[in-house]
Parts: sequence; C-alpha cells; structure tokens
Amino acid sequence: MKTDLIIIGAGPGGYETAHYAATHGLSVVIFEKDELGGTCLNRGCIPTKTLCKNAEVISNFRNSAEFGISDVSYTVDFAKMVERKNNVVSQLREGVAMALNHSSITLVRGEAVIMSCNTVACDGELYECNNLIIATGSSPKILPVEGNELSCVLTSDDILDMSELPQSLCIIGGGVIGLEFASIFNSLGVKVSIVEFCREIIPNFDGDLAKRLRQALVKKGVEISVGAGVTGIVENGDGSATVKYEQKGKSLETVCEKVLMAVGRAPRMPKGLDAAGIDYSQQGIPVNDNMCSNVPSVYAIGDVNARCMLAHAAVFQGKRAVNHILGIKDNINLDIMPSAIFTVPEAAMVGITDAECKAQGIDAVVKKAFFRANGKAVAMGETDGILKLVVSSENKKILGCHILGAHAADLIQEVASLMNCDETADKLKDIVHAHPTLGEVVYSAAMQN
Repeated sequence: MKTDLIIIGAGPGGYETAHYAATHGLSVVIFEKDELGGTCLNRGCIPTKTLCKNAEVISNFRNSAEFGISDVSYTVDFAKMVERKNNVVSQLREGVAMALNHSSITLVRGEAVIMSCNTVACDGELYECNNLIIATGSSPKILPVEGNELSCVLTSDDILDMSELPQSLCIIGGGVIGLEFASIFNSLGVKVSIVEFCREIIPNFDGDLAKRLRQALVKKGVEISVGAGVTGIVENGDGSATVKYEQKGKSLETVCEKVLMAVGRAPRMPKGLDAAGIDYSQQGIPVNDNMCSNVPSVYAIGDVNARCMLAHAAVFQGKRAVNHILGIKDNINLDIMPSAIFTVPEAAMVGITDAECKAQGIDAVVKKAFFRANGKAVAMGETDGILKLVVSSENKKILGCHILGAHAADLIQEVASLMNCDETADKLKDIVHAHPTLGEVVYSAAMQN
C-alpha cells in the first residue's frame, strides 16, 4: 500500500496529526499496537484527572463545615471510582476512533516495523510512504536500585489498574506524576510519603511555588523528604515494603504497603530505526525545529523526541511537521508551552522563572498577586495561592507566569496567549476582566508597580 504519510503511534500526537494531515489533503496510514489514545488517554492525563476530580469532591466534603454544612458522612468506594475512570477513558477512546474515521485515513492495528525511511512492515504487509512521522510516546522509567522488581513496586501504569486502596504508599519522585498521585491518594485517606532526590519538589517549576506546594501537601498530611536518594527497596515478611534512602548523610527508611516509582518517563523507540539510518539514543530521537530527524523524510514528535513530554506539545509538534511537509509557514511558538500540575492546590507555569532570568543575565521584575486578595477566591474558600508575573525591565514583555492556586491550569492560558502575541504587561493592564473572577488575579499582578 502506498500513501503520502505514515504515522507510527495513535496517541494525542499521532491521531491529531493524522486528522490534521487528512484535512489538508494527505492520505495517511496510522499504526497502533495498543489502545487508541496512547499514554495520555489510557494511562496518563485523562485517568489521573478523573481521579483528581474524585479527590476534589472528597475535599469538599471534608471542608463542608466551613460552608455551614454539618454532619456530612460519606464512604470511599474506590472500585466505583475506578469504574468511572474506565468509563471516561472508554468514552474518549471512542471519540479518537471517530476522529480517525476519515476517508483519507487508514488505521492499522498492529506493531509497525521500519524497514527503510519510506517503508514500514506490519503483520506481513508492506506500506510505502513519502514521509514518516514517529509518534511512539514513552514508558515509565524504573530507578536502578535493589528491589525495583518487587511485586509491591508499581509504575504509574500499574497504579491506575489497582482495584483496592493500599493503606500506605511511598512515592519515589516528587515531580508532576508523583505529586498528582500523592494528592489523589492522600485525599482518599491513604498515608502518603514522597522521597525526592532534588533539593525541592517539581524542580522545573518556580522555586517559590514548589516550596508553597510542598507546605500545602505537608499540611494535608503528606510526608515529604527532599534531597533524599533511594538506595534500595526490601519486601517485609508481612507483605509490606521498606524503602531505604540517604538524606544529609543519614541512612533512613520508610515502611509502606505499596511503592510508586515516579521518576520520569523514557522515550519508546519503534523497531527498525537502524535499518532506516535514523539517529537516536536513550534520550530520544534528535530533531530540528521542524521535527525532522537526520533523515529528511522522517519526523519524530512528542515524547519520543523528548523535547517536551506533554500531550499538547506532541499535538503542536505534529502540526508543525505536517506544515513542513506541505510547505506551509506557521506561527506556532513551541517555546511558549504552558504546563500544569493537578494537585490541590493546582500549579501551572509558562515561560521562564525569575531565577532563570538571573542565570541568563536578563533584567526582569516580578509582579505578584495573592489569591487571598481576590473576591472570588475568598468566596470559594480557596485563598491559598499566588501568581508571579515575570516581566522584562527593558521592554515590559511578559517572559513568564507561575501560579499556585485554584484553577491555575485554566488561568495560565490567558498569559500564554498574550506571550504568543508578544504582548506587554501594560497591555494586560488595559484588558477588562470580569468581576468577580479568579482571572482578576492575573490583572492584579500586572497592576503592581
């Protein structure tokens, strides 16, 4: 079979790219050996956010007395929560199938093996193309320590398949994945501890936000050890596990029922890269700004190129790749990439931090606003929050925004939009914001001298 474009992998990057290419006149063959939707839909963004909603509902019950609602009782039916999560995933998976039900798209269920830069094999059939896009995603990393293969040690994939709640959970890794699961299981009544190697949790986020989020989680009962390196995991006679780690020269340990390995993700390589002469390493497939590999007709998007392991990054990288194939010039700025953590409270960011400005020699000012001064936040009982706007001292352009607080993931988009338009903080001052809304926190920050 001959086609204009072959895509390997039907995660967000793959299926969105297939649909975009088809609507722009290309014939597409897309391969998927697993479930449609990739990690994001089946084992990542969607199932975890579904459970985050459960955590939010439970939090509302626990704080109901603050709103004049007393004697509220509830029980946690984790099996029912898992059933709801599976139904959400199933519903959205059907939506992906519908998106791929296009006259110019052929979906092939099976593992694709690259035979050359323009030929792919699957189940004995050969498929030829003018261009190839690799969108094979990533898989959970496993820390190379003794005991990492024990049955009590779970990955982020495994933990979503649990049908019963553990009494206690130790999470190795205080990044986005680890913190979201910590927030979820803490809300469900599980005793949660986190062991993080870096000096602070979420090291890629603003330091002030990270510190405040750590304090908020600790206040909720999550035990967090930072600057701690795990040395091994031992299974005890009663079925529990002991996680051993070193912190400030001391040997310490914590006992738990389950261990979650949340130490990042590694690019998942398709078979046949060597046959096609495509450069790759454990860090991913190197690509240029058009997502093109060292082989001109072969592109790599999403987690497999490891540039930015976010679902929306994969989608827009795929769009850039198709535009390059078609000779279309676009204005997609892949350097302005908003991201969020769906903890309680939420955290979100776009652009660079004030610490990064200092490291790069950029003269910038930081404008702050606090949720406790926002009418909507006070009415919601969500006063724990801060917004930092990083602004260039030279031209007042917005360089970054960092938010901790209710609906931070939604608020960050306004600033990302302004940054894409190359706007200034002064422009933000002139934009009317509805009252009372959390969006006024963004406006309040811009108004600071």
